Amino acid sequence: MQDTTKQLGEGKILPLIFKLTIPAVVAQLITFLYNVVDRMFVAKIGESGMDALAALGIVLPITLIIQAFANLIGLGGSPLASIKLGENNKKEADKIFNTSFVMLAFVGIIVSVITFAFARPIVVLFGCPESAVGFATSYLKIYSLGTVFVLLAQGLNPFITAQGYSFIAMFSVLIGAIANIALDPIFIFVFDMGVNGASLATIISQFISFVWIISFFFSKKSMFSLRLKDMKPESKRIAGILLLGLSPFVMTITECAIQIVFNINLNVSTGGDKDYTAALTVMLSALQLISLPLNGLGYGMQPFVSYNYGQGNTQRLSKGIKYVTLIAFIFAVVIWSFSMTFPKVYAYLFSASDSVTGIIQEYTPFFLMGSIMFFVQMTLQNINVALGQAKCSLILAVTRKVIILIPLCFALTHFLGFKGVYLSEGIADLTAGVITSIVIFITFPKVYKKREKALELNKTEQPSENND
Repeated sequence: MQDTTKQLGEGKILPLIFKLTIPAVVAQLITFLYNVVDRMFVAKIGESGMDALAALGIVLPITLIIQAFANLIGLGGSPLASIKLGENNKKEADKIFNTSFVMLAFVGIIVSVITFAFARPIVVLFGCPESAVGFATSYLKIYSLGTVFVLLAQGLNPFITAQGYSFIAMFSVLIGAIANIALDPIFIFVFDMGVNGASLATIISQFISFVWIISFFFSKKSMFSLRLKDMKPESKRIAGILLLGLSPFVMTITECAIQIVFNINLNVSTGGDKDYTAALTVMLSALQLISLPLNGLGYGMQPFVSYNYGQGNTQRLSKGIKYVTLIAFIFAVVIWSFSMTFPKVYAYLFSASDSVTGIIQEYTPFFLMGSIMFFVQMTLQNINVALGQAKCSLILAVTRKVIILIPLCFALTHFLGFKGVYLSEGIADLTAGVITSIVIFITFPKVYKKREKALELNKTEQPSENND
C-alpha cells in the first residue's frame, strides 16, 4: 500500500493518470451497462415491453436518490480520507472510513423501509403513466429489499479507489454487472418473472458486489479496515463527510429531480402517452453514456488530486489536472458527435417501437446538444470536490439543474408542449457548462496558491513551537 501511495506523489504523471482513470472510466461504462441492461431486456417483453420500459424510466430517478446517498457518504468520506493520507494521518483516515460504513448502513435501512412502504404513491407522484404503474410498483418493492447492499457497495467502493486500487474498484462494479447480465434473461424470460425478475437480478448482483468489496477491506492489501472502536460517531467527523459529499449528492439528487420534472411534464402535456416516457428513458440512457465515463475520469483522478493537495505539491497537481481536462474534452467531442449524428442507434439498442423510434430520432439531437460541456460539468466538478472545495462545487451543482433546467423545463413545456421537455435539457447543459468553465478556470489557480500559503505558514510556525 505504501508503494501505491508513493506513486500518487512521485510517479510519472501521464502514465499514472491512465492507470487511475482507465479502470474508473471502464467502471462507469460498466455502470452504464448495469443501468441499461434491465431496460434493454424488459423492452422485449411482448406487447407490454414499452409499458415496462416506461416503468423503469419512472423508477430510475428513485434509484438515483439511493445512489445520491451513497455519493453523499462515499464521495464525501473517500477524498477526505485521501487528504488525511496525504497529511500522513492514517489514524484519522481510518476513522473516516469506519464512520462512513456506519452511516451507509444506517441510511440504507431507513431508505429501504420508506421505499417498500410507499412504493405505489411514489411512482404515481413521479409521473408514472397509468398503464405502467403496476410494473413500476412491483419493481421498486423488490429493489427496496436490497437497498442496504446497494448503498454499501456504491458507497464503499470509492474508498478502494482512494487507496490507488483502481482496478480492484473496477472489478467491484464488473462482477455485479456480469451477474446482472447473466441473471436478467433467466429471471425475466426463463422464469417468466418479467419486470420483477429484472429487479431481483439487480439486487442479487449488488449483493455480490458488496461481498467482493467487503472482502477487500478484510484483506492485507487495504489500508482501511473495519474496527468497532473506530465506528463511534463523532459529530465533527460526520459533518466533514457530509459537507464534502454534499456537492456530488446534490449533483445526483438534482439529476433525479429533473427526471421527475421531465416525467410529470410529459405525462401532462401528452395525456399520459407512454411512448414519450419510453423515448425519454432511452434519451436519458444516451445522456448517461456521455456523462458516466466523464464522471469516471473525475473519480479516477480524485486520489491523485486529494493526495497531492494534501502534500501541497501544487505544480504536480496543476499539471495532472491539465492532462485530464484535455482527455475529457477529446472524449466529450467524440461521443457527442456520434450521438448527434446517429441518434437512431439508441432506439435500436432498446428495441423501440416505430412510434418511439420516431420520437428518439427527431428530438435526441436537441436533448443532447449541451452534453459536449460535460467534460467540465462532470470531470472537473469531481476534481473540485477532491480539492475540498465543497461550497463552490455545491453552488455549481445547484446552478445547472435547479436554477436553470427545472424552471426552463416548465416554461418551455408551457409554450411548446412536450417538445419543451426535450429542448430544455440541451439549452441548460450549454448554459451551465459555460458558467462552470468560467468559475473553475478562475478558482483553481487561487486554490493552489491558498494551499501553498497555508503550508508555508505551518512550516514557519513549527520551529517556534518546538523551541517553546
